[in-house]
Amino acid sequence: MESELLTTQRTDRRSKHKEGPLATMIEEQTAKVPSDAYLWTSVGAMAVSLGLKIAGKNHLALFVGQWAAPFLLFGIYNKLVKVGGHDKTETA
Repeated sequence: MESELLTTQRTDRRSKHKEGPLATMIEEQTAKVPSDAYLWTSVGAMAVSLGLKIAGKNHLALFVGQWAAPFLLFGIYNKLVKVGGHDKTETA
């Protein structure tokens, strides 16, 4: 009984807040990407940044090193889309 109530509340909440067509398209595409791809891309950016720092290209190393955080945020967004779904109402 309680789980049915929670499911109904969750479905009602989703039906009230619809995503726009652009957000829906982005979520459909990002849901196809494996979550660990973002992690490895972030680690790769840090490794390239370290290599550039060692090579003495300090400004470029800082520029590339700043890519790590956005890649991790994209990974979190990707995981949320996969776990929470994207604008699909649950069927009981």
